[in-house]
Amino acid sequence: MKRIKFNMGWAITLFFAGLASQLSAQNYPFELPKLPYGYNALEPAIDAATMEIHYSKHHAAYVKNLNNAVKGSKVEGHSLEELMLHVSVLPDAIRNNAGGHYNHSMYWAILALDHPFDSTSEVGKAVIRTFNSVDSLKRMLNKAGATRFGSGWAWLYVTTDKKLAVCSSPNQDNPIMDVSPERGIPILAIDVWEHAYYLKYQNKRGDYLAAMLNAINWDVVNKNYTEALASPLLKTIEKHRSGKK
Repeated sequence: MKRIKFNMGWAITLFFAGLASQLSAQNYPFELPKLPYGYNALEPAIDAATMEIHYSKHHAAYVKNLNNAVKGSKVEGHSLEELMLHVSVLPDAIRNNAGGHYNHSMYWAILALDHPFDSTSEVGKAVIRTFNSVDSLKRMLNKAGATRFGSGWAWLYVTTDKKLAVCSSPNQDNPIMDVSPERGIPILAIDVWEHAYYLKYQNKRGDYLAAMLNAINWDVVNKNYTEALASPLLKTIEKHRSGKK
């Protein structure tokens, strides 16, 4: 286990978990992922102008700022997941921009208009088992997003005991982070910052949520689910929760 001392005014000792190589896919320097579709691909759920600004301006800024925040620091070279596991002892610039990069990367990946819910898939069976129906899950996600005060995210995530759950988080936080009261691995993300919907929906966040929840790429969510179940990150999060860092 690697012990790293910070001398940047924090005087905090940070222990980084030994994660498997598969968790290091997003290493420094961090890069803006390629958008898997055109800016207009999700219309009418979301308009092309919003998509372009959201992706090329907002997400790109998180990536740039994250690279600047970690450059020359004791955490330079560590994976995105490692940073998020310890954001409670890292500067806000790393917490906010690491979350912004991770959250948006997942958000783009799980959106599509032609990959409907499949009740026979692994995640489909888990959704039925946990929430009784996909409509019930959508209502819970809509409520999580609609009732999130200010800016934030709505999540479907895998808990440390490998069950599905719904939650929301403020700003750019997510369930991987050690500051989150709900811990686990996200498999579906819905952005409820105003810049994600205001051009088209103005203040009607509920309408935006309803539209986006019908634009989910359930093939990707199923892949996220099966990978989360097998991920060593779940055990790492559980150790953190129990104080065994």
